[in-house]
Amino acid sequence: MGDLPGAVPGATVAAVVPCKDEADRIAATVRAVASLPGVARVVVVDDGSSDDTARVAREAGADVVRHERNRGKAAALETGVRRVRELDAADAGRVRPAAGAAALLFVDGDLQETAANLGVLTTPVLDGTADMTIATLPAQLTTGGGRGLVVNLARDGIRRLTGFTAVQPLSGMRCLSPRAFESATPLARGWGVETALTVDVLRAGLTVVEVPCELQHRVSGSDWRGQLHRAGQYRDVWLALVRRGWRPWHRG
Repeated sequence: MGDLPGAVPGATVAAVVPCKDEADRIAATVRAVASLPGVARVVVVDDGSSDDTARVAREAGADVVRHERNRGKAAALETGVRRVRELDAADAGRVRPAAGAAALLFVDGDLQETAANLGVLTTPVLDGTADMTIATLPAQLTTGGGRGLVVNLARDGIRRLTGFTAVQPLSGMRCLSPRAFESATPLARGWGVETALTVDVLRAGLTVVEVPCELQHRVSGSDWRGQLHRAGQYRDVWLALVRRGWRPWHRG
């Protein structure tokens, strides 16, 4: 049977896992991601952890890059993709023609064993039916402390800028073709990265598809740390949208 139009023959996936202080969860996440069909490498970016995240991830089989200080999710993703390209180039010189990863899989470090369900994101990108897939998650076992303000901000901004109504606009689990990633670089700062990815990929004329995925992760609580986290998210999402032309003060 021939390859589908737009499909990548012999395609491989490179997973990038940005994380901070996930020593208790990262090993299970790495092992689950590495078990996915088509995943050729797992790169973990330890974004300034104060625990043993880097050591645990390395022992679980990941290639690990460490930021000495916390630089934010967007910087961690960019570091991870650079590392993937370095590894691809090194492999090309040793054992195979220069092809590189056919898809990039972005994975949060706290998914643990449920990361084994991420294969539903890679298939549409590898077979050419989507340029970026976004995981939509079921109800979480632990209820978060937010009121949906950041989600609503991101959803409304994306819709106004592109016409696309996202079910879960802040989902960090995504699979992208190299073309989709390039269309969104440089990535928006911090927690605005997911919202900006959606806007930039759609504006490039590429296809974005949300895919239900059975994932469970650690949610932010209602204590002061959770509130600070959500305030930072709101700031970064707002900035990402405004820098792409969203004008919340113009409601026409």
